[in-house]
Amino acid sequence: MNTTTMTHVPDYRLTRRGRLVVFVLAFTTLIAMAVLLADGSVATNEAGATETVVVEPGQTLWEIASDVSEGRDVRDMMNHLVDLNSLDSVVLGAGQSLEVPA
Repeated sequence: MNTTTMTHVPDYRLTRRGRLVVFVLAFTTLIAMAVLLADGSVATNEAGATETVVVEPGQTLWEIASDVSEGRDVRDMMNHLVDLNSLDSVVLGAGQSLEVPA
């Protein structure tokens, strides 16, 4: 026999428990990757439909948030309006346009 053409067969084999461990590790890794990749496709809280409101003299963000909050927490609506309009502060100027949920 020619020794250069023989393939070496390892002296070890995976047991049933070993195959189960490899399967569970592979399955767990697959699920973890799926969760990480699917994280970007989760729907956001932002409302799609908005309308523009022009700030009146003396009007505050609290008043506007209170008008559009529809019974929800006004503080949460204020935070949403700040995020929606990329405001640096809650101080508004007369004539300023704000996007509010419709």
